[in-house]
Amino acid sequence: MKILLFPFALIYHFVLFLRHKLFDIGILPSESFGLPVICIGNLNLGGTGKTPHTEYIIRLFMKQHEIAVLSRGYKRKTKGFILGSSEKTSDEVGDEPKQYISKFPNITVAVDEQRRSGIKQLLKLQKPPEIILLDDAFQHRYVKPGLNILLTDYHNLYTKDYLVPAGRLRDIKSSAKRADIIVVTKTPAVFSPFIEQNLLESLKPKRSQTIYYSFLKYGNLKPVSNSNKLSIPRSISTILLITGIENPYPLKEHLNNKCIDLIHMPFSDHHVYSEKEINDIVYSYNAIIGRNKIIITTEKDAARLADSPYFRSLENLPLFFQPIEIGFHQKTGISFDEYISDYVRKNLTNKQLHQRKD
Repeated sequence: MKILLFPFALIYHFVLFLRHKLFDIGILPSESFGLPVICIGNLNLGGTGKTPHTEYIIRLFMKQHEIAVLSRGYKRKTKGFILGSSEKTSDEVGDEPKQYISKFPNITVAVDEQRRSGIKQLLKLQKPPEIILLDDAFQHRYVKPGLNILLTDYHNLYTKDYLVPAGRLRDIKSSAKRADIIVVTKTPAVFSPFIEQNLLESLKPKRSQTIYYSFLKYGNLKPVSNSNKLSIPRSISTILLITGIENPYPLKEHLNNKCIDLIHMPFSDHHVYSEKEINDIVYSYNAIIGRNKIIITTEKDAARLADSPYFRSLENLPLFFQPIEIGFHQKTGISFDEYISDYVRKNLTNKQLHQRKD
């Protein structure tokens, strides 16, 4: 079947190649901005871990600097520039921005399909940001970030994938050359030099590019509803797992070790749950025989479920979400934190010098 789709992938490749070439030679304009702008993105359709990596960078700077996260707000039901707030729902801003708003109330979160326009709106705020993080913007060439971070999943490297519809790539592989940093995500906890060598041989980075390797860290389960006072059983017999993400495999692997039986109800990425689907979740939970059973979902799905008008059906059930963070394997040379901090420090200094001259 894939062979039949390759001609369409070749046509798409030509269109993307031509578009990038127009940006490269200046016919289509890329705009730079006079402050640190960091782009976190990928070449795949999803599932590389952009959200926890964006959160990692937020934590790195939020105590010292004014930070703004600008996202497209994928699958939101609104258009244009919207400034996030605790009152906004995932339908209004998208599930990732909603998650950033909930977890980091002291930063600025905004959505706009047009990233260039969105940055200009952020800079007009009464308290403009010192650092802007572009969430999932690697393919958006109208903005030229000061630092490009490309993520690729250890289990599905972009070098071994194909353009849609033959594969899961949404951009051509040669676009990776624009990255300053490449992060191989979801690597094994035990990371040997042999694994690193194989990855380097597959990725073939440029000399100017720095490679880092991140892994997932799972936190303690948290209730989706603040009114839920149900405790987590010390010994869990059955987990009903609800996911609406691109790649639930790592989470399934993690939870398999936490229970006797794992029942998975998968939904599409960024899924909006209907009344029937929520009733199906309730039915599936009640159909599980025995005690010490709980429902677990992802942090993104928790936001979508909690914003649903049908959430009341789930409120009294033991429904928890699994927090996820990332860590980096130690390697020789400059660390990820040092690289990012050095970029921010230099560019904030340049901005201050420029303002003094003006």
